[in-house]
Amino acid sequence: MTNVAVIYYSSQGNVHKLAVAAAAAAEKAGAEVRLRRTAELTSESVVPGNDRWNKAWAEHLESVKDIPEATLEDLEWADAVLWGTPGRYGLPAASLKQFIDLTLPLHSRRGLVNKVMSSFTSTATLHGGQESTILALNNAFYHWGAIIVPPGVADPVQLAPTNGNPYGVSSVSRNEAGNVDEDNLAAIEYQARRTVEIATALRRGLQSA
Repeated sequence: MTNVAVIYYSSQGNVHKLAVAAAAAAEKAGAEVRLRRTAELTSESVVPGNDRWNKAWAEHLESVKDIPEATLEDLEWADAVLWGTPGRYGLPAASLKQFIDLTLPLHSRRGLVNKVMSSFTSTATLHGGQESTILALNNAFYHWGAIIVPPGVADPVQLAPTNGNPYGVSSVSRNEAGNVDEDNLAAIEYQARRTVEIATALRRGLQSA
């Protein structure tokens, strides 16, 4: 069985919603799945003065408290990893980036070589840096010697008006907590299935080589 970790950070629940859908789709595709969130780096909101944002952040943090935090063991266990992050100025969120920064012990012993990586994101606006966020994540995967699997435009679901990012599924929240379009959820399900299919094929090929 192929092992898939879905590792993500979400501040208001948009990326969380995508991550849960990805995990369910990967499990349905036959994978053993771990859903993991990266640690919150602050006990206070990073948007002082924005009461609506702060309320959504606090409520989401409370709602996911029972989801385990990601560890290096999760990465070592996984054959494939689906990464989710909000876009922050076209970059991954600090929580996810810090977790990636902690992977040196695993990377230094080639523990991430040939693992399959795929990413998804959510931003507040349509031109909020979705593609550059995913491309920035990919930089780490190149260093690891991992194999990047994008959704591409390889399924009709990617032609829906709210989809189409070939680098990774991207949602536009419009600053509304948990606001993920149904077409985005369908697209992340496709991306998760594709990731499982390729990771399974790769694992079998490496075992028979």
